[in-house]
Amino acid sequence: MPPTSRPLRKLGFLTIGLFDEADPRRGHESTLEIIELGERLGFDSAWVRHRHLQYGISSPVAVLAAASQRTSRIELGTAVIPLGWENPLRLAEDLATVDVLSGGRLNPGVSVGPPMHYDRVKEALYAETADAEDFGYERARRLLDFVRGKPATDFSGVEGFEVFSDRVQPHSPGLGGRMWYGGGSLRSARWAGEHGMNFLTSSVVKAEGPGDGTDAGPDFAEIQLSHIRTFRAHHPDGDDARVSQGLVVIPTDSATPAQRAKYEKYAAKRTPRTTAPQGPARLLFAPDLVGTSADIAERLHAHAAFREVDEVAFALPFTFEHEDYVQILTDLATRLGPALGRQSPAA
Repeated sequence: MPPTSRPLRKLGFLTIGLFDEADPRRGHESTLEIIELGERLGFDSAWVRHRHLQYGISSPVAVLAAASQRTSRIELGTAVIPLGWENPLRLAEDLATVDVLSGGRLNPGVSVGPPMHYDRVKEALYAETADAEDFGYERARRLLDFVRGKPATDFSGVEGFEVFSDRVQPHSPGLGGRMWYGGGSLRSARWAGEHGMNFLTSSVVKAEGPGDGTDAGPDFAEIQLSHIRTFRAHHPDGDDARVSQGLVVIPTDSATPAQRAKYEKYAAKRTPRTTAPQGPARLLFAPDLVGTSADIAERLHAHAAFREVDEVAFALPFTFEHEDYVQILTDLATRLGPALGRQSPAA
């Protein structure tokens, strides 16, 4: 390991939890089985994506509530809940409830911004207030306040036979320190740091900051590095502030020839989008990392942003089969993790 890299302290994975519309139970059960496998393999964290009006997990808090009862150690995260679809007060209650049920293992990741395809869903989502909703950082700040125990009302006490609290119940004291912001811009990195959150950075960033505008074009790793450093520069914990990186990583050590061919075809199909910023937002995608654990470790050690993190939540590809995820997770835990300097957790 190059001396500039931090030893990997926490190894996690991220899954989208796809399902067949005709048999949604099977897909959700597969997700829960994958999380259970992750715990058995010694992963530190398992994260689920959030998809609305698609064939992926639409209620990650409910799925993680189920996972909390089938696991005992692994941390459970969301990456990420888009707050444009949520009422911060109600979400705070759900998060606190699942955190209590899990024994303090929940790591909620959130983001802000208008819901995807808002013009087409706003009448269903906010029929009377569609044009008045605020989808900016204030929505996340309200959620943070509620989770951290700030009053939600000026009323508390006894009314008849009922007792009322002025803050969200249950209150889970450690949850406020385990809130994550999923961001791909300098502005989001700074905001997350200023508000004492943890920072989730993924395989998508906005083409801005260092590396943007050069003859060679924007450099993903340098842009992501600028986000990490901006976040830590504005966080009370400074260089100790938690950052988790979420690249798509597919080790092939124990893969069959057919699996390797599938993985390489998947990555090749997605490679063109990594060569230049995409769309008006100038989104830049990181290449998927496919190969042996030794090869992937070498590429990660050369990655400017990876060298400054000690937590990862490697993303599982969207469309693979259950047995593919079993192979990938097993190689991540038993081969790539050690190659990145991670010490196996105590039994």
